[in-house]
Amino acid sequence: MPKDGEGEPMENNEREGMRVTDGEKEYVSLDKCQIEIPRPFCLVIFGASGDLTRRKIIPALYRMKQDGLFPDNFVILGTARTEMSDGAFRALIRDEIKDSFPDNFDSGLWKRISRRLFYTPVDYEQQDSFRRLKRRIRSLEKKYETGGNRIFYLAVPPAVYEPVTSHIGSVGLSREERGYSHIVVEKPIGWDLESAKKLNAVLRSSFSERQIYRMDHYLAKETVQNILMFRFANSIFEPLWNRRYIDHVQITVSETLGVGHRAGYYEKAGVLRDMFQNHIFQLLTLTAMESPSLFEAERVRDEKIKVLRSIRPFSLDRIDEVAVIGQYGEGKVKGEKVVGYREEQEVASDSVTPTFAALKVFIDNWRWNGVPFYLRSGKRLMRRRAEISIHFKPVPHLMFARAMNEGIDPNTLCMRIQPDEGISLDFQAKIPGTRLCLNPVLMDFSYQKVFSLNDYERVLLDCMQGDQMLFVRNDGVEQSWALLSPLIERLEAGSFPKNFPNYEAGSSGPDAAEALIGKDGRSWRKL
Repeated sequence: MPKDGEGEPMENNEREGMRVTDGEKEYVSLDKCQIEIPRPFCLVIFGASGDLTRRKIIPALYRMKQDGLFPDNFVILGTARTEMSDGAFRALIRDEIKDSFPDNFDSGLWKRISRRLFYTPVDYEQQDSFRRLKRRIRSLEKKYETGGNRIFYLAVPPAVYEPVTSHIGSVGLSREERGYSHIVVEKPIGWDLESAKKLNAVLRSSFSERQIYRMDHYLAKETVQNILMFRFANSIFEPLWNRRYIDHVQITVSETLGVGHRAGYYEKAGVLRDMFQNHIFQLLTLTAMESPSLFEAERVRDEKIKVLRSIRPFSLDRIDEVAVIGQYGEGKVKGEKVVGYREEQEVASDSVTPTFAALKVFIDNWRWNGVPFYLRSGKRLMRRRAEISIHFKPVPHLMFARAMNEGIDPNTLCMRIQPDEGISLDFQAKIPGTRLCLNPVLMDFSYQKVFSLNDYERVLLDCMQGDQMLFVRNDGVEQSWALLSPLIERLEAGSFPKNFPNYEAGSSGPDAAEALIGKDGRSWRKL
């Protein structure tokens, strides 16, 4: 059987790298980073004609193949409702790859990928359609010797998660006979606690929990993965990571974009469902969790669940003390005039869907008692930024007070998730000269200077390798919904004045968000 990409070192039209083996597993070395090459696989993408597949999944697969991270035997089968031949699907994907990599599209690499790229139309509601899909999968598995290892990626609207999952199970595709069978589910996992429980039950009716990969692509970003390494591998920080030394924590995810083509979904979701239930709460758990006894998926996920269970329920009778919501009006972003949310296509002219939220959260455990966590996220804000900032307490006694006209800023540790992934630390140092004068100094590390996988590459690779560390467990999904659902229900019932829109596009958000943190004598980090 011919095998694509054989050879050591890797082929010239792939990135610089070398395949090595330890006798049992095979690795590729890239920029001092050694990554295990997964076993042969068959990847089945539901929703293969859609935007997510073309913009994210296929470009990630192309880069993985470019980096030498594919086994010799693999096959990718796209499927959707759209009628399309293998050739038409390959042409569609080729155009997308060329657009995604305009400066380094490799025709030779593309030929090797396209020979393993196929398409089969499927009716998501019809079991017979899945029986035909099963026959195609088994035929391709036999031809390309993938060992029975299957990954089902649901790049489809949430409304069809249940029928697709049920039919995969009913025709026997979820059974692990020779190899593994994994399913990847994009967020949202439900719209509230009850719908999340229902979807989890459907998933578990066809797959065991160890086969289910509930994806949150934020968790696959390098800085997010590095939070645990940074905390638990550096003895100078972990002893300070508690209520004695930390004044408060801020988690910010801001976007300059509006809702764009996602307005139909966003009108039903709003910012709390879209960002807080998954992305931001997951960042919170990684920041606040205790050290697991071993660095393995289940023990890490156990500690994250403990954090969620320790979060103080929101005081719904004093909701303005813990939550602020907003919606953007017209304004300017990067010098260009943009419309307000209510003027976006497919948005109701009187919509009260929040596009911004800020929350104050307390974790009632020994480590964090009394330390507020301020969370904020919004669309059409001043800058695109995602970061976790740890604000340490000020020095208890300033011995320089008589020689200085003003105080000094407390130390701040910032873990940047996007766009410039990295870690920085502000500390005080003396300005050269005879007079006593302090000035903040920045220590900064950027991941842009080193090799790293992007979020979808990491998610796909971990799923191929059977590593669930970066994926959310069923109890984590349900616990976060249990915390947020009462708050969302109260807000949607009209507890807040409907003064939308209450912030200009291109600003840092509504004034009430500044007041939320300002009541405590603190301020948000500037966007």
